[in-house]
Amino acid sequence: MKKLGLGVLGLGEGRSIISAGVNSPLWSVARLCDLSEELGKARCAEFGLDPKVYASSLETMLADPAVDVVGIYTPDHLHADHVIQTLKAGKHVICTKPFLHDLSRAREVLDAQKASGKQVFVGQSSRFFAPFTRQREHFESGAFGDIITVEAYYHADHRWFLKKEWAKNDAFKWLYGCISHPGDLVRWYLPDIEEVMGYSSLSENGRSLGLAHPDTFHFVMKATNGVTARVSGSYSGPVVPLQRDSNMSCILRCANGASQGDYYDLRYAWKIGSQSVVETFEDQDAHYFRFGGHSHHAGEYQNYIEYFARSITEGKTPKPDAREGIVTVALMQAMEESTQIGRPVKIKEVLGRFGLTDLMS
Repeated sequence: MKKLGLGVLGLGEGRSIISAGVNSPLWSVARLCDLSEELGKARCAEFGLDPKVYASSLETMLADPAVDVVGIYTPDHLHADHVIQTLKAGKHVICTKPFLHDLSRAREVLDAQKASGKQVFVGQSSRFFAPFTRQREHFESGAFGDIITVEAYYHADHRWFLKKEWAKNDAFKWLYGCISHPGDLVRWYLPDIEEVMGYSSLSENGRSLGLAHPDTFHFVMKATNGVTARVSGSYSGPVVPLQRDSNMSCILRCANGASQGDYYDLRYAWKIGSQSVVETFEDQDAHYFRFGGHSHHAGEYQNYIEYFARSITEGKTPKPDAREGIVTVALMQAMEESTQIGRPVKIKEVLGRFGLTDLMS
């Protein structure tokens, strides 16, 4: 299998995918791009790359024939511009979540992809983390039967993240940056979520650190078949010790059994009838968490870029694709609106305002 040439745009949040690329037998890191030359040189040195792979402009990177795929890890509100520009240059796209900052340019993105004939993959990394991957495979075996309900949450002390100045501006929202993890896990199992109701608040911790938007969330969702789900998250305060709570988790309660995938402690627990099992993936800790303690999880990125490479080689559409990513953004927009107006919001109504209802067919 021929290696794919990877270009990385945004070298702060892009650090994990650079690590993924240099460690994968399916990829070669062809270009790094960031406005900061200092950061570009630092990343080249960190990963043993020729300093000449650094480019200060996206145009330079897109003109390089060695780049087959561009990984976009820029601030959320820039994604639409960068995705469209990359597609117009004839390159495949891997874009970190949230795929788009809002839905205003969603149709433009879809049109650009159609015209390019290239693939767009949304890097919902949690799907590619061992406990959640195992949970999904186990569910798909049919052993658990039909879903009764899904619960997913992500609680983290992300006050360190607010040292980034752009995290304090009006464009940055924890709802899109973090709730997109448990929200996507729910949509993985219930892709036809039709309605959401929730509440949010800005903690005193978040307010004192300069946050412009809420950092604490609780939501209830309903799928078209009547199955309900719950999503929650909080990001500016202490968390429960890992001995007691994984901080990110997905729980499936089904007709024949139940299961729980836990993030930070690399654990998957399940029960069917009288059989209760806890599976651990502790031996993979070094693969997933390579630097910065557990604040960077490059192993998931390596898993998903290798999945992407195999999909391209086999002529398959990698999931979540642009259409799925846009509906997830619509879900998050419905979640945000619900917290503002105090009543349930239908996802189809949100999509309808932008002429996107066909995405739910």
